[in-house]
Amino acid sequence: MAIDLQDFFNLTHYEYGEAYFGSCSGMRYRLAREPLENVHFTPPDKRGPATLMATVWPEPYAYGMTEEALKTSEHFEISQEGLEAAVAWIRMQYESREDEWSAERSILDD
Repeated sequence: MAIDLQDFFNLTHYEYGEAYFGSCSGMRYRLAREPLENVHFTPPDKRGPATLMATVWPEPYAYGMTEEALKTSEHFEISQEGLEAAVAWIRMQYESREDEWSAERSILDD
């Protein structure tokens, strides 16, 4: 199973306060502007500082229902390079912790 850039929203989407959620074989993930706020009517030069925040956590619960201690997050600049780095980080989290995600998946299957 792959986590690829083309699966995510384009960069502009995150600027308007929408998060992307996905899952991959026991791991859930989220990518969003932080702070998450709708800046649609705010000119770029009037917006406060922000980052792209990528977060991963084990299934089965949704982002808002998962304990903060179970989430791992990293911040990236809001740019195409930052978006690509965030997606690569999410992919790396899956690949480097695959045993952890598989363990969660097997608990759910029981």
